[in-house]
Amino acid sequence: MEELARKAGITVRTLRFYRERGLIPPPRRQGRIAWYDEHHLARLRTIAALLERGHTLNGIADLAAAFESGRDVGEVLGLGEPTEETPVRLTPEALADHFEGEVTPENLALALDLGYLATDGDEIVHISRRLLDVSAALVREGVPLAAVLAAGREVRAHAEALAELFTEMLRTHTAEADATRLRPLAKSVVDAELSLALDRRLRRDASP
Repeated sequence: MEELARKAGITVRTLRFYRERGLIPPPRRQGRIAWYDEHHLARLRTIAALLERGHTLNGIADLAAAFESGRDVGEVLGLGEPTEETPVRLTPEALADHFEGEVTPENLALALDLGYLATDGDEIVHISRRLLDVSAALVREGVPLAAVLAAGREVRAHAEALAELFTEMLRTHTAEADATRLRPLAKSVVDAELSLALDRRLRRDASP
């Protein structure tokens, strides 16, 4: 414990307090000896970084609980299922920097529930670089992260319906169609229709 506290730059008393609050996992015990490892040190450094960014210990404890109850990386990423999206590995500090002031336990729990985030040891994995970048851009424009995530849930429902429509069409009207090869065509149709719908909505909103 003394060695871990020294490496983390905190007192043993503070380390004990963090243990009591559940901010770090318990050590591995061998007889009367408690062994800590790099996982514990990484967690302590994360706590220090989040405190520097203005998070409270209560908030950090809630965030830790939300992550530890989330799904693991294999479940979220599908363990080898085909995808065009690029996952992104982040530290908790980096995630906080992407969404400054918006990484609350509630938002974190929702992102985990949607499958946008998963945990892998002391790292966080976002399922899609594109979704991460767009979400961060919307938050920078003043849209609350909670609203972005709520919209993501709605979009997913419509996207699932569109995916079902196109896969059924291909199964019905093409001979042994390769869905992977033809998926760009489906995406182009959706992109064009969404662009036209946005044009119509913007024109309507601009009308006196």
